[in-house]
Amino acid sequence: MHTRLSKLNSLQRLCLHRRYSTGKQSIYDIFNQTRKNGRFSVSTEGWIKSFRKQKKFTFFHLNDGTCVKSLQVVADSQLCDSCLSAGCSVRVEGDLVRSLGPDQAVEVQATNIQLIGECDNKENPLKPKSPYSLDFTRQYLHLRPRTEHHGQLLRLRNTASMAIHKYFQDQGYIFIHTPILSSNDCEGAGETFSIETDVSVSTEVSSGQDEQSDHDGKLFFGHPTYLTVSGQLHLETITGAFRKAYNFGPTFRAENSVGRHHLAEFYMIEAEIAFTENLADILREMESLVKTTCCDVLEKNAEMVDYFWKSSTNPEQSIIAKSLIDRHYVRMTYTEAIKVLERNNDKFVYKLKVAAVDLLVPEVGELIGGSLREERYDVIKSRLDELGMTASYQWYLDLRRYGSVTHGGFGMGFERLLQCFLGISNIKDTIPFPRWPHHCSL
Repeated sequence: MHTRLSKLNSLQRLCLHRRYSTGKQSIYDIFNQTRKNGRFSVSTEGWIKSFRKQKKFTFFHLNDGTCVKSLQVVADSQLCDSCLSAGCSVRVEGDLVRSLGPDQAVEVQATNIQLIGECDNKENPLKPKSPYSLDFTRQYLHLRPRTEHHGQLLRLRNTASMAIHKYFQDQGYIFIHTPILSSNDCEGAGETFSIETDVSVSTEVSSGQDEQSDHDGKLFFGHPTYLTVSGQLHLETITGAFRKAYNFGPTFRAENSVGRHHLAEFYMIEAEIAFTENLADILREMESLVKTTCCDVLEKNAEMVDYFWKSSTNPEQSIIAKSLIDRHYVRMTYTEAIKVLERNNDKFVYKLKVAAVDLLVPEVGELIGGSLREERYDVIKSRLDELGMTASYQWYLDLRRYGSVTHGGFGMGFERLLQCFLGISNIKDTIPFPRWPHHCSL
């Protein structure tokens, strides 16, 4: 019965796909469909990446973003609009045939070319096929995805994101959407963005009249609210009912830094594990996550990864990246680390940390921070009383009053992982829309 239902569900899914499919072919589909009788008709859309017009024939490469490889189109020059150029969007109809060229197995012999969107390359600040520095393209975030470099970065970012989700799902974690708006300053460093909206909130009442709420002239939520700096505390509420939980979402820091390792908005992966009593569990999970993610990205996108390694300012980037996968991560106590720093005559101001760990990697520094959480009610209450915060964090005390367990977790900066593995000098070039002090375009 189960097998019969599985087959029925597969058939239903196929029918739904056919019912709601647009019927148009992507370039990925064209490259991967079975060829019959040597040639068949295709119809697709995309953007022209390169363009060469001769007296009799015109050649261009078409890409729609569904795969890295572009599709070569050959057309009678009389078919081509005079405005056709690199950067234009077009619809192409024709026959897919075996190509005589050395760099592609197939090509389209066009029978019809429809210009969808023109591209004025005299005015275009990012002309197709022209080389530009990353500092320059950063000025045009709305056009940057069209460049080869950033396009490949977005593909790798997607692969890494899916690898991270797959890792946690395979390990039995539950994915949680922790909130962006929070009443908690989890880091306690005063580097939060405050929500200071002062509005009158209207609520609809049964009479149909709008009645002003008692929030007039007050904070929107009635108490201080921030953009989240961490979802740790929210995940701790989840691990009161689930053994393992994780999140993957935007995080904000109001740190006034324009350094190449800092962003005001970035993506954080955080995990929380119940019933764990030692850091060894946290360390194993941290190492396994990094190795699995990097290995998956390399296996699925080897050519693109190699492109970034070769583009890196560090000639040993490939060695550094592969060490994230191949090497055992050295465990060193905080005291041992201090001694190493002292032997190298480094000035270092420190305070002893308890039951906490940082994963340090080349070029980036701290990639992951983790710890065992304090589960003892009396210890937490005493500290909250000392800070005068007991009323605000009564809910956090409740977690320790009702079925508390030992637990711990960690958080990893997604962009820093990409920066370290791919050898990208500036973290602002690892994210589609970077935000840093005095820069928040789009």
